[in-house]
Amino acid sequence: MKKLFSVLFIYQLVVIQSFGWGLTGHRVVGQLAEWHLNKKAKKQIERILGPESLAMVANWMDDVRSDGNYDHLNTWHYLTIEDGKTFDPIIQEAEGDAFSKTKMIIALLKKGGLSVLEEQEYLKMLVHLVGDLHQPLHVGRGDDRGGNDVQVTFFNQNTNLHRVWDSQIIDGKQLSYTEMATYLHRRADEQAIKKLQSGGLEKWLADAIDLRSVIYDLPDDKRLSYPYVYKTFPLIEDQLLAGGIRLAGILNEIYG
Repeated sequence: MKKLFSVLFIYQLVVIQSFGWGLTGHRVVGQLAEWHLNKKAKKQIERILGPESLAMVANWMDDVRSDGNYDHLNTWHYLTIEDGKTFDPIIQEAEGDAFSKTKMIIALLKKGGLSVLEEQEYLKMLVHLVGDLHQPLHVGRGDDRGGNDVQVTFFNQNTNLHRVWDSQIIDGKQLSYTEMATYLHRRADEQAIKKLQSGGLEKWLADAIDLRSVIYDLPDDKRLSYPYVYKTFPLIEDQLLAGGIRLAGILNEIYG
């Protein structure tokens, strides 16, 4: 029984780590967004979330994976775009995908008329999904479950490519989410904000696809360490910053 419990615990841990940016990355996106809210949007979001910040609700959508009532959200974290193709709703999961559901949630929040609980939950989902759409392996190419099937070692630890991008590169920097957000925030000048907030969600998908050539540029032995981190961490920084600034733009449009 003890052995079975250990196996189940490890399996659960692996599944949890295979979603989102990881705790730190999602909180960075939420914190950056909060710093770029206009006054009206900030006031409305405080009304909805109460004492909770955007950073601290950013992982809610992963947390509720432990509640069977939210199982229908499992496929909302990702989408599939095959190499050389554009978004095709026909090949997405039947229960929904990150791209379609993000657009749906934005429309519902703009329309209003939601109950208090509905608005709270949709807002929390939006914070998380914007983060997911900026993790390039959540825009999967359809043949390796977003890198989950690509087995690698990361500093001699057995893992997979998805988890490396979700959390292991970020966690290796040993920065808190506030430290990383503060560091990235310094890049968010007026010109950068204007550029990042231009274009629609389709631009986000194109950005993610453009990173595949770097993400999958792996050594033959699949052993990843300092060289891989050196070439990929700047891309992760760019994606986290873009996610935060774009989330702020959406929230200002909805509530500002």
